[in-house]
Amino acid sequence: MMMEEKTRESSYGFHRCGIVLAAGDGRRLRSLVQRLRGNALPKQFVNLYGTRSMLEQTFYRVEKLIPPEYLYTIINKSHLRYLDVQRQIARRGEKTIIVQPENKDTGPGLFLPLIYLSKRHPASVVAVFPSDHFIVEEDSFMDYVARAFRYVERNPSRLVLLGIKPREPESEYGYILPGPPVEDNRSEEIRTVLKFIEKPGSHAAHTLIQRGGLWNSLVMVFRLKTMLDLMALCVPDVFLAYKRIGEAVDTPAEYDVVESVYTQMTPMNFSKEILENLARRYQSHLAVLNIDGVSWSDWGSEHRVLNDLRRLGCLSDLEQIGPPNHPVVRTA
Repeated sequence: MMMEEKTRESSYGFHRCGIVLAAGDGRRLRSLVQRLRGNALPKQFVNLYGTRSMLEQTFYRVEKLIPPEYLYTIINKSHLRYLDVQRQIARRGEKTIIVQPENKDTGPGLFLPLIYLSKRHPASVVAVFPSDHFIVEEDSFMDYVARAFRYVERNPSRLVLLGIKPREPESEYGYILPGPPVEDNRSEEIRTVLKFIEKPGSHAAHTLIQRGGLWNSLVMVFRLKTMLDLMALCVPDVFLAYKRIGEAVDTPAEYDVVESVYTQMTPMNFSKEILENLARRYQSHLAVLNIDGVSWSDWGSEHRVLNDLRRLGCLSDLEQIGPPNHPVVRTA
């Protein structure tokens, strides 16, 4: 596959935009970061491999396809106390950094930048990228994202998730159980979605793989208007709260309205409240693109980071990692 040229607008008249999710607190990797750096900098801002932090590597990967002025990033206000965070966002367009008052899980972490995009780029198709993924074949992965863009531009009522072909029965990942190929696509790579299964046990994960189950990368592509309509169906009260924010975006009232909405908001997991809801009630809006030949990992746990680097022969990039509660021993 060849990487297509990045473009502001598709042949179907949609702007192609992206959202990078970087609002997490990094709790699951905090012990490793503490031993590596001596502070609690959230993992997405930490350089664990190569010369870039995970966030910077995500920018580098995604900008192969999406221009930086159309790539929005969400972080938390508390992140700004770290100089590393300030440095990493300093060169981003000011309007593309969305700062939420606090982390309210993945639902609000996605909804807030969506509302900003709806005000500034309403005729857009959007790709969403978590900022803690480790991907070896980045060009191939972004070719799959480009394929998802093209499919959604032809079929704007669909939300397409990228599902990774598993290399092992990983019990800490979410899984997508694909159904038959979608009726409006000849290729069997894009299939319907039967069910989402979050963090199954080892035996269940093995069974899912035998049935064709895929790891849920949470990388997804959708038409902005379609996602907002689905929000209104699945979580109508939340949607109305975010409409208040949308009316205030780029006005003097913006900061106060965002703070007010977040004060009253309860945390919400996007997979549970939106994706699982869609699979139960609005299945025709979902599709999954089968990703094969790409080494992908969600770096949400220390053992996964170390296992991936060990498998690639790159563990020396983290030098000698001490056991939990012990510092990293750095070599000269």
